[in-house]
Amino acid sequence: MSIGERPGIYTSYTTSGIRYGGASEFAVGIAAQGTAGTAGELVALTSPAAAREQFGEGSNLAALCVLALYNGASVVKAVRVTGSYAEAFSLLCADASVKTVTCDSTSAQVHAQLKAAVTGAEGDCAHKLGIVEGSGGVSALVSAAAALNCERIVMTAPGALDGSGSAMTAGSTAAALAGVIVAQSDAALPLNGAALKGLDDVAASYTDGDITLLVRGGVTPLEKTGGDTCVVRGITTRTTTGGVADATWRELNTILVVDDVVPSVREALKSGFKRAKNTAQTRGAIRTRVIIELESKKKAEIIEDYDNVTVAQNADDPTVCDVAFEFTVAHGLNRIVISAFITV
Repeated sequence: MSIGERPGIYTSYTTSGIRYGGASEFAVGIAAQGTAGTAGELVALTSPAAAREQFGEGSNLAALCVLALYNGASVVKAVRVTGSYAEAFSLLCADASVKTVTCDSTSAQVHAQLKAAVTGAEGDCAHKLGIVEGSGGVSALVSAAAALNCERIVMTAPGALDGSGSAMTAGSTAAALAGVIVAQSDAALPLNGAALKGLDDVAASYTDGDITLLVRGGVTPLEKTGGDTCVVRGITTRTTTGGVADATWRELNTILVVDDVVPSVREALKSGFKRAKNTAQTRGAIRTRVIIELESKKKAEIIEDYDNVTVAQNADDPTVCDVAFEFTVAHGLNRIVISAFITV
């Protein structure tokens, strides 16, 4: 973690795989091709009509904006791309209100640029997710996810079809999922079974074996069920650490909980200790405020528990206050296993 000399609150986090013992304030960021509007300019939109007027009826950018709004986003921040997606991603990731970023490209190069943008965001603009749509068969999808291997990148598959059976704009499933994520108030509530509105069908049907390969390979599979296009299971592309299989970050809810808890503590301290002395009394107040925030997350079942909340004056710089704490993520319920013992 890079810590500069500017006064403020800096955060980092680490994790271990196993521990023994309404209206959203966030926006969806979209970078895509448009037929109208100024290229490279960030535009805030709150209605489908405004998106179509701004970027052109039938354009990729308008279509993805509409899907994000339709699936729960109250605001979309959009950038029309005519050249480099990297520049558009940087612009979106510099906006503190943007929580999820997506695009209309299935290119591995563009997806890598999105990964660089979301993982490079710092300070108030950190804690972002990139949502992309994969392409190809199961093996190709797993390989593409492995190349990204990042807890801050989610890859959906397959693509979507409209009511006539034609392929929808590339990135449609990603934009729909991005809207669902920013609209969800409970970070620990799994996305399993979440309906993605505006997507009539999926371009491919997966067997149970395919779904197992995709989930274990870091791909979020979708399926048509009960008349809706739904998320089978929310997964990030992070499946290995140092080349070794690691399921720590596989569940999408893990990173969503981290991105709920850490910024909440950060904002509480930022608002409550703008001008303060680094004294024992102040540090005690900081510790109390952190505990209050963590207790609220525990009560809301965002986290299972927390421990080891410490606040101390930095040994090398007396103007720095080091705050540390541990918490256990509340996991979503993926499966219920019933064992019946029958006597005849």
